[in-house]
Amino acid sequence: MALLLCTAPRTREALFSTFSSRFLNQPPARKLKSVSAVSVPQPHRARRHIPVVSVKQEGLLLRSPELVALEYAELNLSDKVSEELGHVRIRQHVNPLRSSLLVPAPLPDWNEVFKDPTLPLMVDIGSGSGRFLMWLAKRNPDRQNYLGLEIRQKLVKRAEYWVNELALSNIHFVFANATVSFKQIVSTYPGPLMLVSILCPDPHFKKKYHKRRVVQEPLVKSMVDSLTPGGKIFIQSDVHEVAVDMRDKFDAVSEDRLLHIDRIDTNMLCDDDGWLLNNPMGIRTEREIHAESEGVKIYRRMYQKPV
Repeated sequence: MALLLCTAPRTREALFSTFSSRFLNQPPARKLKSVSAVSVPQPHRARRHIPVVSVKQEGLLLRSPELVALEYAELNLSDKVSEELGHVRIRQHVNPLRSSLLVPAPLPDWNEVFKDPTLPLMVDIGSGSGRFLMWLAKRNPDRQNYLGLEIRQKLVKRAEYWVNELALSNIHFVFANATVSFKQIVSTYPGPLMLVSILCPDPHFKKKYHKRRVVQEPLVKSMVDSLTPGGKIFIQSDVHEVAVDMRDKFDAVSEDRLLHIDRIDTNMLCDDDGWLLNNPMGIRTEREIHAESEGVKIYRRMYQKPV
């Protein structure tokens, strides 16, 4: 979810206007007749590359970052950031066990960061660029608060810059290592913790680096302990082995403390292996968009704490 688009047209119409005028030499108002996506071969998936997807329309070529821009067009985010931030370079892999990242994050002053700190809270662990949470926050301004925990500080600074630009009072981002700071941060929140998400986390493919993966037993316990009764946990990955690893750790929690959602809500359709058939959030993460544009399956599971 942390794949970013630093510069992009501000609206869906502007995006197609730019490409149609630049590549097709046609009036901006021209409509596309048919679109088909083809994945261009890329290096091995372990590198978590940004796929290049060609959208065929009379010579028009859209890369997957432009597909992200289309999905989040309604946010209308500025393609400029403050001089202090400058260009935000993306570091794909971060070692959370590095000594500098094992220091607990400062606790937020909830009355300062949220207009109403008693609203139900959603926490997204590994919030990346923050677009996913901003979209949700904009849709639910008076019903829920949103907190993004991200281990890359520049992404947090840019996300906060965008939050100010959008004038949202129900969302905040914290530079934090969730494995170190999650429990301490959420334990001070005045309202109920209703949802925690971990979406397409860094897979750390090499076996010797599996200890760097964010979903470890201590964090799972902290998440379950912190949830209010009826609260939910949503996990997903585009890497089957990582999804199974996360699933196994949450499935190990006793049923009196956590249940898979299909045991509670029959409307949440799953396949024979218990993976959700549909995204329940109403918006895809950036990593989802990149992966699905390649035809890659997304493995999703949702759990709920019994009431």
